[in-house]
Amino acid sequence: MILDLQRFIADEQPYWDELAALLDQIDGIPGWRPSLDDAQRLHYLYRRASADLSRVTTFAAEPDMRGYLEALVARAYTEIHSANSARRRLKPVTWMFVTFPQAFRRQVGAFWLALGITLAGASVGGLLAATDVRAKGALLPFPHLQQSPAERVAAEEKRTSDRLQGGKATFAAFLMTHNTKVSILALALGMTWGIGTIVMLFYNGIILGFISLEYILGGQAAFLVGWLLPHGSIEIPAILLAGQAGLVLAGAVIGWGTRAPLRERLQTIAPDLVTIIGGVAVMLVWAGIVESFLSQYHEPVLPYSAKILLGSVELIALIVFLSRSGRGAEEPDRA
Repeated sequence: MILDLQRFIADEQPYWDELAALLDQIDGIPGWRPSLDDAQRLHYLYRRASADLSRVTTFAAEPDMRGYLEALVARAYTEIHSANSARRRLKPVTWMFVTFPQAFRRQVGAFWLALGITLAGASVGGLLAATDVRAKGALLPFPHLQQSPAERVAAEEKRTSDRLQGGKATFAAFLMTHNTKVSILALALGMTWGIGTIVMLFYNGIILGFISLEYILGGQAAFLVGWLLPHGSIEIPAILLAGQAGLVLAGAVIGWGTRAPLRERLQTIAPDLVTIIGGVAVMLVWAGIVESFLSQYHEPVLPYSAKILLGSVELIALIVFLSRSGRGAEEPDRA
């Protein structure tokens, strides 16, 4: 029973008015996102109004005030829970241009490690290409790469027919699914304390280094860059991002520098891992389309300079996107 109703109203009315004003502000600005302080204040005012409503219900002589508080509390409850639901709904544009690059930057240390491992593999591959010609058959399980660079380039540049005519979409779909499976595997192998992920990155580096140096030594650098850059400027970074995710997972499994249990460590990194590997899948869709519809065409059908220019623009755009996109937007709290 509220013994001093007038004093109760005088004490609590400012809080009710503040809650109503805050709700009016939220309703009046479409897409308004409260700051952390606003969200905490809203939650406090909602709990206080709810407690007041419980006290008022014991005073049957004030049905108007009880109705007012019931409406206010219901409105605040709806706003709080609908806001949570809206945040849980996937917003593809926001996810792609804010969430994905933010997740990449939060785990950028693992990306640099993945890049370092790949470059180490590329150095070994280049060394093998320069010193051991017999290694080619063991390292490159691709029939079209068993030819010498000069032989392959001559065959490609003599080709006038479209070998993928009627099959470009099928080939693109194969590339997308195959590369996405490889990327997911690179992530999953993080559960092997990162050993499997490191082996995959190192081996991919060996192949890349071997092919690159072989074509350069064979005088076919223009063909190499024109062939690889249009799709490789996206595909190779995508594989590195998948390795990044695998190394982040490995760090959580190993648990360096933390006493948190494994389950908690995995829960902490799970959102970033899902986001990164989802972004990798999107990147590989684009790379598959470019490789199928563009990379397979060489001079004189398509000048190498045009292909190199396109690949360079793609690479620069990707670097800017990953390093700058989403800056200034509210960063999720991972604490």
